[in-house]
Amino acid sequence: MRGTVSASLAVLLFTASLSGCTAVTDAISGNDSADVPVWEVGDWWLYTFSTPEYTDDTARLVVASVSEESGTANMLAISSLTEARRHAVLNHNPFLGRITHEDLAAFENGVAQPVMEFPLEKDNSWEFTLFSIEWQASVIDLSSDYVTIRADSDDGGRIDYVYDRSAGFFSSFIWKDSAEIEQMRMMLADNGEGHTGDVYFVRGGDLYSDTWEDTGPDIEIRDTFFVSGHPNDGEWDEMIYFLDAECGTGSSSITLTLRDHFSVSALERVWGPGASEYGTLGTIPYPSEEYTLTATFTGDTYLRIRIAGGITSSWTL
Repeated sequence: MRGTVSASLAVLLFTASLSGCTAVTDAISGNDSADVPVWEVGDWWLYTFSTPEYTDDTARLVVASVSEESGTANMLAISSLTEARRHAVLNHNPFLGRITHEDLAAFENGVAQPVMEFPLEKDNSWEFTLFSIEWQASVIDLSSDYVTIRADSDDGGRIDYVYDRSAGFFSSFIWKDSAEIEQMRMMLADNGEGHTGDVYFVRGGDLYSDTWEDTGPDIEIRDTFFVSGHPNDGEWDEMIYFLDAECGTGSSSITLTLRDHFSVSALERVWGPGASEYGTLGTIPYPSEEYTLTATFTGDTYLRIRIAGGITSSWTL
């Protein structure tokens, strides 16, 4: 009887030791690759965005839907309508809108671009297009928490980005051009699940963009642009504008007027000596076919304006 108990105990201990070895092996194997995460509606990531041209901003990206593209893609939206509009007109965040289930690929010009190619494994390499640039990417390091990836372009630019296993998305994404100037820095501040409330995605389309800087005699600029609908989704809901303006001292001044083809003023602004404003965001509710922009400058002045069409979608979570 005692021999039977001893034999049973030996078998039990041997089985337990095998089980422990298997668990360790699985953990080690898990460090050798990372599988694509499965997002759920309400998952969210809080990012800060930095670019050389615009002031930094923070946006909470939220999974609004997991059934886009006939059930093959997620919809990544923003928790603030103002921030959704800002990102639509500045167009500096490629990771909004449809994101595929298969590789968390972002869409550019209607084509899914595999910024990551799962499963992520050491020395894996692939190609994608982003910011209208072709990139060659490879995994350069894996750990239990992070996967480090580098992408290079033929013109000398590079993107360094890190996939966070626990967050299920990027912990950082940094794009530098060939002169080592950061064109975009996207950093994860927080993440979670179960977001509730309204979330928004504004499908944007560039309509007009220009910058003027004048330190000479008085000048007047008159420009006309035509507003047509989105190539796939029809008429815009609104136009979104973003502007920076600054006047020097003395007699410096700027006047800005935007009129539609009925000569109705859609936007009017005046800045006097010493006046300035940066990052102003606004909307024009009823786009028409043709607009005329007139700007006059006196003295030491600076004005930058971007205008985009916007189509807004929203979800209540």
